[in-house]
Amino acid sequence: MDLPRSTLCSGDRATAEQSYPQALTVARPQSAKLFELRAAISLGRLWRDQGKRIEARDLLAPIYGWFPEGFDTPVLRDAKALLDALA
Repeated sequence: MDLPRSTLCSGDRATAEQSYPQALTVARPQSAKLFELRAAISLGRLWRDQGKRIEARDLLAPIYGWFPEGFDTPVLRDAKALLDALA
């Protein structure tokens, strides 16, 4: 899942925007919820920066909702902060 981040850091937002959904597609059938959440956070941030706040929230909220505990972990804190910013 490092490809999208490195791609985004290099300034290629279009490639990053294509890579994040691919990461979600790979994570879902593997039930890799944490990786799916991380990809959703990254895509959500990208969409937020593009003004796609509703799309970002609609993507992230249900994935965040799968987690019944661990809300003090960095990834869940990041997800919550992004959701709060999108509200």
